[in-house]
Amino acid sequence: MRCINRLIEPTAGTITWDGLDVTTAPQEELRRIRRRIGMVFQHFNLVHRSKVITNVLAGRLGYVNPALSLLNKFPQADVQKALDRLDRVGLAPKAYARADELSGGQQQRVGIARALMQDPQMILADEPVASLDPVLAHGIMQYLEDINKNDGVMVICSLHFLDLVHRYADRVIALNEGRVVFEGTPAQIDDAMFKEIYGQDAERVG
Repeated sequence: MRCINRLIEPTAGTITWDGLDVTTAPQEELRRIRRRIGMVFQHFNLVHRSKVITNVLAGRLGYVNPALSLLNKFPQADVQKALDRLDRVGLAPKAYARADELSGGQQQRVGIARALMQDPQMILADEPVASLDPVLAHGIMQYLEDINKNDGVMVICSLHFLDLVHRYADRVIALNEGRVVFEGTPAQIDDAMFKEIYGQDAERVG
């Protein structure tokens, strides 16, 4: 997944998105491509000592003067936008709290708000619920589902919980050791196939 926006450089093959060859894009074009691709990380990737709103504003780094961003100076319109995105994920009252004061589920919602600051056309969600309990996992997936359905943003999400795949996915691609071993609808993949692909320890979130 991280090869899509070249956080990891692919060693072979070609990645094409929206008519653009991402794998050969020079740095300036890659910067423009990354502006349109939001990222939600498994371990949140927040600056814990910074305020929540500062973490959300990091989603605008590709759009503002780098020197000003180092000083945490953002246009007022971006600050208001960050507050609006926090409100959308139910965290507006926490805007000026430190990120490390939040629970895991709240930190992941900050990560979603940060991705929304990019006005993305695509969001890559890299195991966004792996660190969360089942109730929080469904909550995070519902936010991503809302962004997909109501904002028209493509969401590519890596998951290892079959229940979540069945509940939220429109299309499923299963990979094993870097190879595509299944592609189809959620209804076509059952417990037996899931365990065949990922082993007997494959989990259900409940």
